[in-house]
Parts: sequence; C-alpha cells; structure tokens
Amino acid sequence: MLQNILNAFDQAKACEARLKEGLSALPIKATPWQIEALIAYIALLIKWNQKINLTSVRSPLEMVRRHLLDSVVVLPYLRGERILDVGSGAGIPGIPLAILQEQKAFYLLDSNQKKQVFVSQVVKSLSLKRVVCVHSLVQTYQPEQKFSTILTRAFAKPLQMIELTQHLLEDKGVFLAMMGKIEEEKLLLPSDYEIEQIIPLCVPGETAQRHLTVIKKSNR
Repeated sequence: MLQNILNAFDQAKACEARLKEGLSALPIKATPWQIEALIAYIALLIKWNQKINLTSVRSPLEMVRRHLLDSVVVLPYLRGERILDVGSGAGIPGIPLAILQEQKAFYLLDSNQKKQVFVSQVVKSLSLKRVVCVHSLVQTYQPEQKFSTILTRAFAKPLQMIELTQHLLEDKGVFLAMMGKIEEEKLLLPSDYEIEQIIPLCVPGETAQRHLTVIKKSNR
C-alpha cells in the first residue's frame, strides 16, 4: 500500500530530499520507512485536498515545511505514552508525530466528520497501529483513560484551550500549545495552572516566529 501511494506521487523524490534536509537540521532521526510514510501522508493529503478542503497549502514542497517539519519540531517535548491532538483537522501535527514515535499512543480528535474520514484513511493506508481517530467535540469527549500530553496547534488561546480540555489531562500531565508570535494577552491562564516554559522553535525554512508553550497544573 505504501509503495503504491509513493509510485503515484510524481514529486515524491523532491519532497523526500526536502524532508531529509529539514530533519537533519532539527536534528531528528528517521528510518527509511518513516521517511516513506511521511511522504505518503503528503501524497494522500494532496489527493484528498482536491475533493475536500483539508489545507490551503497547495505546493507539496511547502507542505513538507508547513505540515511535516512544523509538526515534528515539537517531538522532543512530548511527555508520557498517551498523546491527545485536539483540533487535529487533517491530522496535523498528530500524524507526522505518530509516524516518528511509533511506541506512543496518539489520539486525533476533531469534530469535522469529513476530516476525520480522511485521517481514518491515512491511519489505515499507513498501518499506524497506535493511532486512534476521535470524532467528537472536545468538551463532551470522555475517554476511559486520561492523557499525559494534550497538544494543540492553532486551536484556541491557552485559557480557552484549558477550560475545554482540562478534564482530559492526567494530574502530572502537560499542555503543549503550539503558537506563533507570543503576545502577553494570549498567555492568560486559569489560576490553578502555570506556564512551565516557553520554547522558541526553529522550523527549517520558516521565517515566521514559532513557539511552544508548556503548561502544567500549579503546585501552589
């Protein structure tokens, strides 16, 4: 299945070269299968994007930077074994991270049914055994077990994000909020939470600011 997807993607080689260059710069190690799976994900994204609106990015090489490298740059900061990607949309950043962290369980939550159909097809096509697609509103989602990391990318400001998802976080878990430029008004939090760290992110080829805000329950 994976090779069939790659054979039908005429820009696979160019995207692979761009991806390998970016991963080397981060630096993040990837196996040949992981490289192929990441490129196959881009190929599926391009194919399905012709039918439903998954992303405004049209260039495959741009997708490598904005959807793959911009996702996996947070890889070193994931904690624990159960990761929830809230507002995952077309599987970003959850799918790229799951490909590179096969030992962790990733739950990709979104309320958009069409996008969840796409993500489910990606999971099946790439044989991602530890990825679960969740079609639900986040505030009504009630899993049997909570999560060690809750990850968001352009989902909501931290205050709203915590209010909507705090019932899903383990006591010692963390929120990872992927953000652009840091503005003070965007960093307001509930009184029982605190910012552990704000990490500047360097995405290869990206000139815009990127930050990762790590938030945890306060010890006060």
